[in-house]
Amino acid sequence: MTLHVAARRYLMGRYDELADRYGELPNRGRAVDGYNYSPEAWRIFPRYNVVAAILEQVERLDPDHLPEFSALVDALAEAADTAQSPFTQPESNEAAAKVMAEERHLFQSTLQGWVTRDGLRVEPLPYRRVLTPAESAERQEQLQQRWGLEGRSWHPMLAGPIPPDVLVLTEASIWDEQGLAQVRTALIEMDGGRVTELREYGADYLVDVELFEPQYTGAEGVWSDDTLTWIAFASHEGTVTFGGQLAAALEAEWDDLDRWRWSA
Repeated sequence: MTLHVAARRYLMGRYDELADRYGELPNRGRAVDGYNYSPEAWRIFPRYNVVAAILEQVERLDPDHLPEFSALVDALAEAADTAQSPFTQPESNEAAAKVMAEERHLFQSTLQGWVTRDGLRVEPLPYRRVLTPAESAERQEQLQQRWGLEGRSWHPMLAGPIPPDVLVLTEASIWDEQGLAQVRTALIEMDGGRVTELREYGADYLVDVELFEPQYTGAEGVWSDDTLTWIAFASHEGTVTFGGQLAAALEAEWDDLDRWRWSA
């Protein structure tokens, strides 16, 4: 468990570090023509893309059922060598290929350092695991049957008046730190279990409530848990919609909820 958490923490921190460096580039990393990437950008963004791919592969391992230590080391090393995503293939040019290879080697070297270190210590992390395709398909079907999910979209307010068990807020409500805390607290008080997150594209996840973030990130998302008594949906249209018990809990407990309500 300690080694797996160390890998997750390292990759998450490395991604944030590189993304911050990219954010500091002039002209958002674009060259003078405003279209192509600058040489500095090519030295940074392929790195965080491959780090994200490695992290996704690492998080396909279930923290509750990790392999024996030597097998775990092999799995982490394999992630460093082989992890890919649409953003790492094809390798756009020699500069991108070079820096992605460097990031893979850096994670490999860091991993070997952990393996040979006595008394490795690391702060725990909340549970997060990539769902298998079968798990994703099963949850999507369940939400279609229970909540009328269409594909991975849910717009109950489009068929007429908003149903009484549905709450529609502006997306700013959940990007607000206090608003996100309200939603998580409501779930905890409902004794909810881990949350499934299905995205419009990219990996789907099973996460602890502490990592529940019903936010649009460029990909729409839909959330629920094994009870199917609630649903949340973040759209590309600037809304976050809640249904069922979670909607009722937020209506009852969120003091300044009216300031965040969506209106057509």
